[in-house]
Amino acid sequence: MMKKTILFVILLSACLSVSAQKYVSENSHIRFYSSAPVEDIEAVNTGSKSVIDKENGAFAFSIPNNQFEFKKKLMQEHFNENYMESEKYPKSTFTGKVENWDATAGDKTVVASGQLTIHGVTTQVSTTAQLSIQGERMIVDSTFPVALAEYKIKIPKALFYNIADTVEVTVHFEYVPLPK
Repeated sequence: MMKKTILFVILLSACLSVSAQKYVSENSHIRFYSSAPVEDIEAVNTGSKSVIDKENGAFAFSIPNNQFEFKKKLMQEHFNENYMESEKYPKSTFTGKVENWDATAGDKTVVASGQLTIHGVTTQVSTTAQLSIQGERMIVDSTFPVALAEYKIKIPKALFYNIADTVEVTVHFEYVPLPK
C-alpha cells in the first residue's frame, strides 16, 4: 500500500509544474450522502490522496472507491459490486485548477474547475470550496452534488425509493508541503 501511495504522489507531482511548491494531503475525509424516502445512506472514505500546487492552484484528487465505509456491510458490498463496480473502476479522480488562485494566508471561498471521473465517466465540473491557508498548512472543504445518471451509475427501479438520483459529496483535505 505504501508503494502505491508513493507512486501516486510521484505521478501527481509530475503532472503539476516542476518548480512549484507542492502540498500533499496528510489527512482526507470524503463523505457521500443519499437522502431518499425509505432510508438515508452515508459512507466515509479516509484513504484518499491529493496534491495541490501552491504556485498556481493546480490540483489532483484520487479516491479509492473500495475504501468507502458504510454502517451496514451489505450496503458496502452492493456499492462496490453493483453500483461503483470497484474492481473495474477502482478509483474516482478530480483534476483541475482553482480559478483566480491566491496563495496568500487566510480563509477564502474559491472556485475549483476540472475533470471529475467517476465510474469511468469524465465530466467537466466547477464547484465552490473553502480554502484556508495558514503558514505551512492548507485546508480545502467543499460540498457538491453528483448526479448518478451522469456517471452511468444505474439504480434498479426496485430501489428507487432507497437511493437518491443525486448524492451529496463532501470533501475535506488537509495539506502540508511535499518534502523535497
